[in-house]
Formats: sequence, structure tokens, C-alpha cells
Amino acid sequence: MRDLKNAKSGFICRKNMELFLFAFASLFSIINPLGTVPVFVGLTSDESSIERNNTSLLTAINVIIILVISFFLGTYMLNFFGISLNALRIAGGLIIATSGFALLKGEFSKHKGMKNQKVKKDLKMRDKFSLTPLAIPMLAGPGSISLLITFSQEYHTTQAVIIIVSAILVVGITTYFILRSSFLITKFLGASGINAISRIVGFIVIAIGVEYIIGAVLSIFKMIGL
Repeated sequence: MRDLKNAKSGFICRKNMELFLFAFASLFSIINPLGTVPVFVGLTSDESSIERNNTSLLTAINVIIILVISFFLGTYMLNFFGISLNALRIAGGLIIATSGFALLKGEFSKHKGMKNQKVKKDLKMRDKFSLTPLAIPMLAGPGSISLLITFSQEYHTTQAVIIIVSAILVVGITTYFILRSSFLITKFLGASGINAISRIVGFIVIAIGVEYIIGAVLSIFKMIGL
């Protein structure tokens, strides 16, 4: 009897760890804080070390808040607009895949609107960048938000919710340390190194988006009896 309980407990722990790793890997890949490092360096080049650390912290906090709100309000947003889960999966999958293609082609900043002349002009007039454009849309963009809304529809148990929120917190903490170390990362990897990593991450992001689209299509086929 004890062996059965231990086996069941081990199975539950393994499933929880798999969910955490899946949520963390998906969010981290889509958010891609490494791809934001060159933008962060450019925006904070005139700031002191303490000011950059504060900007990194505020950006990470804003990202966590945006992602947590997206996760908990996702169900209400879908119900309010009358959007089905499969429709969200397909739309979210397309957005995620598009982000992946932008990373793969080295056009991440352009995809996020950072190359827009009006945006550039606005950035020159800003004193703080922690909320926009760093937190949103550079980090917590449509891809990560749609992913979390999908998670809110798929995982309802208290344990699963705690695991997803924990993954969000770890992603936020990781983002903070990456941004805090952005000048060191740029010096160590260089622009070509960051670009190479972003392209690899882009391939993973495309796969995540395609997986969501395939899952939604298969679910629709089952619903209509095909």
C-alpha cells in the first residue's frame, strides 16, 4: 500500500515538474529576453549602473504583473468577446509563429514596432522605459499573452494554477538578471552571438506556434466527428 502511495506521489511530482518546465520553456522562448538585450543597452546607455539595475527590476515587475493579469483574466476576456478556445489557439499559434519567424530572420525589433519612426521619436522623449517599450510589447507581447490565456482555459486546478504562476515568476526573475547583466552579455556574446541565439530560439517558438495550431485543428475535427 505504501509503495502504491509512493508511486502515485512520484507520478504527480513528475507531472507537476513537466508542467512547470513546459510553461517556463514556452514563456521564456516567446518572451526571449536575450533578444531584448540590444534594445535595453541602447535605451539605457546614458544611465548609471544603479539606474540600469532599477530599470531592469521595474521592467521585470511590469512583465510579471502583465503576465499574471493575462493568465487570471483570460477566461473572462474570452467569455466577454465570445471567443472559443480553439479560435484562441489558432490565433495565438499564428502570432507565436510570426514572432518566431521574426526571430529567425533577425527582425525581432522590427516585428515589435521598434523600427517605426514615430516609436523612435517617442523613445527619445521618454525618461523611463520599464513599462513601454521594454515590458510591453518587447517582452510581454501578444504571443505570451495569448499563450497564458490558453493556459487559463486548459489548467483549472489550484495546483496547476500555482505551477503556472511560479513559472511566470521564474521567467520574470530570469528576465531581471538577463537585463541587469545586459552590458556584460553584449560584451561577451557580441551582436552576432545574441543574433545566433535568437535565431535558435525563433525555431523553437515557431514549433510552439505550429503545435498550438495543429492541436486546435485536431480538436475541431473531433468536434465535427472527422
